Amino acid sequence: MISLNEAAEYLRGVDHILILSHQFPDGDTLGASTALCRGLQQLGKHAMIKCSDEIGPKYRYLFDGVKPEEFSPDVVVAVDIADLTLLGEPLVSQYGKKIDLCIDHHPSNTCYAARCHIDPKASATCELIYTLLKQMDVEIDQLIAASLYTGITTDTGCFKYTNVTPATYRIAADLVETGMNAPKINRLMFDTKSRAHMEMERRVVDTIEYFYDDRVAVIVITQKMIAETGAKEDDMEGLSSIPRQIEGVLIGVTIREKAAGGYKISLRAQQPVNASEICAKFGGGGHAGAAGCTFNTTLEEAKTQMVSAIGEYLTKL
Repeated sequence: MISLNEAAEYLRGVDHILILSHQFPDGDTLGASTALCRGLQQLGKHAMIKCSDEIGPKYRYLFDGVKPEEFSPDVVVAVDIADLTLLGEPLVSQYGKKIDLCIDHHPSNTCYAARCHIDPKASATCELIYTLLKQMDVEIDQLIAASLYTGITTDTGCFKYTNVTPATYRIAADLVETGMNAPKINRLMFDTKSRAHMEMERRVVDTIEYFYDDRVAVIVITQKMIAETGAKEDDMEGLSSIPRQIEGVLIGVTIREKAAGGYKISLRAQQPVNASEICAKFGGGGHAGAAGCTFNTTLEEAKTQMVSAIGEYLTKL
Protein backbone atom coordinates (compact mmCIF):
# COMPACT_ATOMS: atom_id res chain seq x y z
CA MET A 1 0.00 0.00 0.00
CA ILE A 2 1.30 3.44 -0.91
CA SER A 3 0.30 6.97 0.06
CA LEU A 4 -1.26 9.44 -2.37
CA ASN A 5 1.96 11.43 -2.20
CA GLU A 6 3.90 8.34 -3.30
CA ALA A 7 1.37 7.77 -6.08
CA ALA A 8 1.85 11.38 -7.20
CA GLU A 9 5.63 10.96 -7.26
CA TYR A 10 5.28 7.75 -9.24
CA LEU A 11 3.08 9.38 -11.88
CA ARG A 12 5.42 12.37 -12.14
CA GLY A 13 8.14 10.00 -13.30
CA VAL A 14 6.28 8.46 -16.25
CA ASP A 15 5.05 9.92 -19.54
CA HIS A 16 2.61 7.47 -21.18
CA ILE A 17 -0.25 6.51 -18.86
CA LEU A 18 -3.28 4.33 -19.63
CA ILE A 19 -6.24 4.78 -17.27
CA LEU A 20 -8.80 1.96 -16.91
CA SER A 21 -12.45 2.34 -15.88
CA HIS A 22 -14.66 -0.54 -14.75
CA GLN A 23 -17.35 -2.22 -16.84
CA PHE A 24 -20.90 -0.85 -16.54
CA PRO A 25 -19.22 2.52 -15.92
CA ASP A 26 -20.72 4.95 -13.42
CA GLY A 27 -20.04 8.56 -12.52
CA ASP A 28 -17.21 7.80 -10.12
CA THR A 29 -15.06 5.61 -12.36
CA LEU A 30 -15.60 7.92 -15.36
CA GLY A 31 -15.21 11.09 -13.31
CA ALA A 32 -11.98 9.82 -11.78
CA SER A 33 -10.67 8.64 -15.15
CA THR A 34 -11.38 11.86 -17.02
CA ALA A 35 -10.16 14.12 -14.21
CA LEU A 36 -6.90 12.18 -13.92
CA CYS A 37 -6.47 12.10 -17.71
CA ARG A 38 -6.99 15.86 -18.03
CA GLY A 39 -4.66 16.52 -15.13
CA LEU A 40 -1.88 14.39 -16.61
CA GLN A 41 -2.32 15.98 -20.02
CA GLN A 42 -2.19 19.41 -18.37
CA LEU A 43 1.26 18.44 -17.08
CA GLY A 44 2.37 17.59 -20.62
CA LYS A 45 2.04 13.82 -20.25
CA HIS A 46 0.38 11.43 -22.67
CA ALA A 47 -2.74 9.89 -21.14
CA MET A 48 -5.71 7.92 -22.45
CA ILE A 49 -8.75 6.11 -21.04
CA LYS A 50 -10.14 2.67 -21.82
CA CYS A 51 -13.38 1.02 -20.73
CA SER A 52 -14.78 -2.33 -21.78
CA ASP A 53 -18.23 -0.80 -22.31
CA GLU A 54 -19.32 2.01 -24.59
CA ILE A 55 -19.77 5.39 -22.89
CA GLY A 56 -23.39 6.43 -23.24
CA PRO A 57 -24.68 9.94 -23.91
CA LYS A 58 -25.32 10.71 -20.23
CA TYR A 59 -21.60 10.79 -19.42
CA ARG A 60 -20.10 12.02 -22.67
CA TYR A 61 -19.74 15.56 -21.34
CA LEU A 62 -17.04 14.23 -19.01
CA PHE A 63 -14.77 13.74 -22.01
CA ASP A 64 -14.93 17.38 -23.12
CA GLY A 65 -11.37 18.69 -23.30
CA VAL A 66 -9.77 15.24 -23.10
CA LYS A 67 -7.32 14.95 -25.98
CA PRO A 68 -7.77 11.61 -27.81
CA GLU A 69 -4.50 9.69 -27.79
CA GLU A 70 -3.32 6.21 -28.70
CA PHE A 71 0.04 4.78 -27.64
CA SER A 72 1.79 1.89 -25.96
CA PRO A 73 1.59 2.71 -22.23
CA ASP A 74 4.50 2.81 -19.81
CA VAL A 75 2.08 2.59 -16.87
CA VAL A 76 -1.46 1.25 -16.43
CA VAL A 77 -3.64 2.84 -13.73
CA ALA A 78 -6.99 1.42 -12.52
CA VAL A 79 -9.42 3.80 -10.84
CA ASP A 80 -12.48 2.82 -8.77
CA ILE A 81 -11.95 -0.87 -9.56
CA ALA A 82 -12.09 -3.20 -6.56
CA ASP A 83 -11.34 -6.43 -8.39
CA LEU A 84 -9.83 -7.42 -11.75
CA THR A 85 -13.05 -9.10 -12.87
CA LEU A 86 -14.77 -5.70 -12.82
CA LEU A 87 -12.64 -4.58 -15.75
CA GLY A 88 -14.67 -6.75 -18.07
CA GLU A 89 -13.38 -8.35 -21.24
CA PRO A 90 -11.21 -7.73 -23.20
CA LEU A 91 -9.45 -5.51 -20.66
CA VAL A 92 -9.00 -8.33 -18.14
CA SER A 93 -7.14 -10.45 -20.70
CA GLN A 94 -5.12 -7.54 -22.03
CA TYR A 95 -4.17 -5.72 -18.83
CA GLY A 96 -5.14 -7.95 -15.89
CA LYS A 97 -1.51 -8.77 -15.06
CA LYS A 98 -0.08 -5.40 -16.05
CA ILE A 99 -1.73 -2.92 -13.67
CA ASP A 100 0.93 -0.75 -12.05
CA LEU A 101 -1.26 1.45 -9.83
CA CYS A 102 -4.75 1.19 -8.37
CA ILE A 103 -6.57 4.09 -6.70
CA ASP A 104 -9.85 3.10 -5.09
CA HIS A 105 -12.16 3.58 -2.11
CA HIS A 106 -13.78 0.13 -1.91
CA PRO A 107 -12.95 -1.74 1.33
CA SER A 108 -13.26 -5.00 -0.60
CA ASN A 109 -10.41 -4.10 -2.98
CA THR A 110 -8.23 -7.18 -3.60
CA CYS A 111 -4.99 -5.19 -4.01
CA TYR A 112 -4.30 -6.74 -7.40
CA ALA A 113 -2.03 -3.94 -8.66
CA ALA A 114 1.71 -3.57 -8.12
CA ARG A 115 0.97 -0.38 -6.16
CA CYS A 116 -2.32 0.36 -4.41
CA HIS A 117 -3.82 3.29 -2.59
CA ILE A 118 -7.12 2.23 -1.03
CA ASP A 119 -9.05 4.57 1.30
CA PRO A 120 -12.47 3.22 2.37
CA LYS A 121 -13.14 6.46 4.28
CA ALA A 122 -13.39 8.41 1.02
CA SER A 123 -16.96 8.75 -0.24
CA ALA A 124 -15.78 8.32 -3.83
CA THR A 125 -12.59 7.61 -5.74
CA CYS A 126 -12.94 11.15 -7.09
CA GLU A 127 -12.14 12.44 -3.59
CA LEU A 128 -8.79 10.66 -3.82
CA ILE A 129 -8.11 11.87 -7.36
CA TYR A 130 -8.79 15.45 -6.20
CA THR A 131 -6.10 15.14 -3.52
CA LEU A 132 -3.72 13.38 -5.92
CA LEU A 133 -4.04 16.14 -8.53
CA LYS A 134 -3.51 18.84 -5.91
CA GLN A 135 -0.32 17.09 -4.80
CA MET A 136 0.84 17.02 -8.43
CA ASP A 137 0.24 20.79 -8.69
CA VAL A 138 -2.46 20.37 -11.31
CA GLU A 139 -4.79 23.35 -11.68
CA ILE A 140 -8.32 22.20 -10.87
CA ASP A 141 -10.11 23.99 -13.70
CA GLN A 142 -13.84 23.84 -14.46
CA LEU A 143 -13.61 20.73 -16.64
CA ILE A 144 -11.60 18.76 -14.07
CA ALA A 145 -13.90 20.03 -11.32
CA ALA A 146 -16.97 18.86 -13.26
CA SER A 147 -15.51 15.37 -13.58
CA LEU A 148 -14.63 15.15 -9.90
CA TYR A 149 -17.96 16.58 -8.78
CA THR A 150 -19.82 14.06 -10.95
CA GLY A 151 -18.07 11.16 -9.24
CA ILE A 152 -18.68 12.52 -5.78
CA THR A 153 -22.32 13.43 -6.28
CA THR A 154 -23.23 10.11 -7.91
CA ASP A 155 -21.46 7.95 -5.32
CA THR A 156 -23.10 9.86 -2.46
CA GLY A 157 -26.59 9.98 -3.97
CA CYS A 158 -26.31 13.76 -4.22
CA PHE A 159 -24.88 13.86 -0.68
CA LYS A 160 -27.68 11.73 0.83
CA TYR A 161 -25.75 8.57 1.74
CA THR A 162 -23.97 7.77 4.99
CA ASN A 163 -20.57 7.71 3.24
CA VAL A 164 -20.56 11.53 3.14
CA THR A 165 -17.97 13.08 5.48
CA PRO A 166 -16.97 16.67 6.30
CA ALA A 167 -14.11 16.22 3.82
CA THR A 168 -16.64 15.37 1.11
CA TYR A 169 -18.43 18.69 1.58
CA ARG A 170 -15.16 20.64 1.69
CA ILE A 171 -13.92 19.12 -1.55
CA ALA A 172 -17.29 19.65 -3.22
CA ALA A 173 -17.22 23.30 -2.13
CA ASP A 174 -13.75 23.74 -3.64
CA LEU A 175 -14.99 22.25 -6.90
CA VAL A 176 -18.06 24.48 -7.02
CA GLU A 177 -15.85 27.52 -6.44
CA THR A 178 -14.15 26.90 -9.79
CA GLY A 179 -17.38 28.04 -11.43
CA MET A 180 -18.42 24.66 -12.80
CA ASN A 181 -22.18 24.13 -13.05
CA ALA A 182 -23.10 21.85 -10.12
CA PRO A 183 -26.90 22.31 -10.45
CA LYS A 184 -26.73 21.25 -14.10
CA ILE A 185 -24.78 18.09 -13.20
CA ASN A 186 -27.18 17.25 -10.36
CA ARG A 187 -30.17 17.71 -12.66
CA LEU A 188 -28.61 15.50 -15.35
CA MET A 189 -27.59 12.78 -12.88
CA PHE A 190 -30.73 12.67 -10.73
CA ASP A 191 -33.68 14.48 -12.31
CA THR A 192 -33.37 13.51 -15.99
CA LYS A 193 -34.64 10.15 -17.24
CA SER A 194 -34.75 8.84 -20.78
CA ARG A 195 -37.88 7.22 -22.16
CA ALA A 196 -36.00 3.92 -22.26
CA HIS A 197 -35.23 4.28 -18.55
CA MET A 198 -38.90 4.92 -17.76
CA GLU A 199 -39.91 1.86 -19.78
CA MET A 200 -37.32 -0.22 -17.92
CA GLU A 201 -38.52 1.15 -14.60
CA ARG A 202 -42.11 0.17 -15.40
CA ARG A 203 -41.11 -3.38 -16.26
CA VAL A 204 -38.78 -3.74 -13.29
CA VAL A 205 -41.42 -2.63 -10.76
CA ASP A 206 -43.64 -5.45 -11.99
CA THR A 207 -40.99 -8.00 -10.94
CA ILE A 208 -40.77 -6.96 -7.26
CA GLU A 209 -40.90 -9.80 -4.73
CA TYR A 210 -40.77 -9.41 -0.95
CA PHE A 211 -39.13 -11.67 1.64
CA TYR A 212 -38.57 -11.84 5.40
CA ASP A 213 -41.51 -9.74 6.58
CA ASP A 214 -41.02 -7.31 3.69
CA ARG A 215 -37.54 -6.34 4.87
CA VAL A 216 -36.06 -7.60 1.60
CA ALA A 217 -37.25 -6.62 -1.88
CA VAL A 218 -35.96 -8.27 -5.06
CA ILE A 219 -36.21 -6.99 -8.64
CA VAL A 220 -35.10 -8.64 -11.87
CA ILE A 221 -33.69 -7.14 -15.07
CA THR A 222 -33.63 -9.48 -18.06
CA GLN A 223 -32.02 -9.22 -21.48
CA LYS A 224 -35.53 -9.41 -22.92
CA MET A 225 -36.50 -6.21 -21.09
CA ILE A 226 -33.37 -4.47 -22.34
CA ALA A 227 -34.09 -5.55 -25.93
CA GLU A 228 -37.76 -4.51 -25.75
CA THR A 229 -36.95 -1.01 -24.47
CA GLY A 230 -33.74 -0.45 -26.41
CA ALA A 231 -32.11 0.59 -23.14
CA LYS A 232 -28.41 1.44 -23.11
CA GLU A 233 -26.12 1.22 -20.10
CA ASP A 234 -26.90 4.82 -19.11
CA ASP A 235 -30.61 3.98 -19.08
CA MET A 236 -30.02 1.27 -16.48
CA GLU A 237 -28.53 3.56 -13.88
CA GLY A 238 -30.66 4.08 -10.78
CA LEU A 239 -32.79 0.96 -11.26
CA SER A 240 -30.97 -0.86 -8.45
CA SER A 241 -32.10 1.84 -6.01
CA ILE A 242 -35.80 1.11 -6.59
CA PRO A 243 -36.25 -1.70 -4.02
CA ARG A 244 -34.34 0.15 -1.29
CA GLN A 245 -36.68 3.13 -1.66
CA ILE A 246 -39.64 1.06 -0.45
CA GLU A 247 -40.69 1.84 3.12
CA GLY A 248 -39.54 -0.84 5.55
CA VAL A 249 -37.05 -2.47 3.17
CA LEU A 250 -33.59 -3.02 4.68
CA ILE A 251 -32.04 -4.75 1.68
CA GLY A 252 -32.84 -4.13 -1.96
CA VAL A 253 -31.68 -6.83 -4.38
CA THR A 254 -31.30 -6.34 -8.13
CA ILE A 255 -30.71 -9.45 -10.24
CA ARG A 256 -29.56 -8.50 -13.73
CA GLU A 257 -29.10 -11.00 -16.53
CA LYS A 258 -25.75 -10.58 -18.30
CA ALA A 259 -25.54 -10.62 -22.09
CA ALA A 260 -22.94 -13.40 -21.98
CA GLY A 261 -24.97 -15.49 -19.53
CA GLY A 262 -25.25 -15.63 -15.77
CA TYR A 263 -26.44 -12.88 -13.45
CA LYS A 264 -25.01 -9.86 -11.72
CA ILE A 265 -26.55 -9.17 -8.31
CA SER A 266 -26.45 -5.72 -6.73
CA LEU A 267 -27.38 -5.12 -3.10
CA ARG A 268 -28.43 -1.76 -1.66
CA ALA A 269 -28.75 -1.77 2.11
CA GLN A 270 -29.90 0.38 4.99
CA GLN A 271 -28.09 0.45 8.34
CA PRO A 272 -27.29 -1.72 10.24
CA VAL A 273 -26.95 -4.13 7.28
CA ASN A 274 -23.55 -4.50 5.61
CA ALA A 275 -24.18 -5.45 1.98
CA SER A 276 -20.48 -6.15 1.37
CA GLU A 277 -20.44 -8.92 3.98
CA ILE A 278 -23.32 -10.68 2.24
CA CYS A 279 -21.80 -10.42 -1.24
CA ALA A 280 -18.41 -11.56 0.05
CA LYS A 281 -19.90 -15.04 0.54
CA PHE A 282 -20.17 -15.26 -3.24
CA GLY A 283 -16.80 -13.75 -4.11
CA GLY A 284 -18.11 -10.19 -4.43
CA GLY A 285 -17.80 -7.06 -2.35
CA GLY A 286 -18.23 -3.32 -2.23
CA HIS A 287 -19.43 -1.04 0.54
CA ALA A 288 -21.73 -1.44 3.53
CA GLY A 289 -24.52 0.33 1.67
CA ALA A 290 -23.87 -1.00 -1.83
CA ALA A 291 -22.21 -4.20 -3.00
CA GLY A 292 -22.38 -6.80 -5.72
CA CYS A 293 -21.45 -10.27 -6.92
CA THR A 294 -22.07 -12.57 -9.89
CA PHE A 295 -23.72 -15.97 -10.38
CA ASN A 296 -23.14 -18.30 -13.33
CA THR A 297 -26.38 -20.14 -12.67
CA THR A 298 -30.04 -19.95 -13.64
CA LEU A 299 -32.13 -17.02 -12.42
CA GLU A 300 -34.01 -19.10 -9.87
CA GLU A 301 -30.79 -20.60 -8.46
CA ALA A 302 -29.18 -17.17 -8.15
CA LYS A 303 -32.26 -15.76 -6.45
CA THR A 304 -32.60 -18.72 -4.09
CA GLN A 305 -28.95 -18.61 -3.02
CA MET A 306 -28.90 -14.86 -2.44
CA VAL A 307 -32.23 -14.72 -0.61
CA SER A 308 -31.12 -17.63 1.59
CA ALA A 309 -27.81 -15.90 2.42
CA ILE A 310 -29.67 -12.71 3.29
CA GLY A 311 -32.00 -14.65 5.55
CA GLU A 312 -29.06 -16.15 7.44
CA TYR A 313 -27.52 -12.70 7.76
CA LEU A 314 -30.73 -11.14 9.10
CA THR A 315 -31.06 -13.77 11.84
CA LYS A 316 -27.71 -12.58 13.25
CA LEU A 317 -28.65 -8.89 13.46
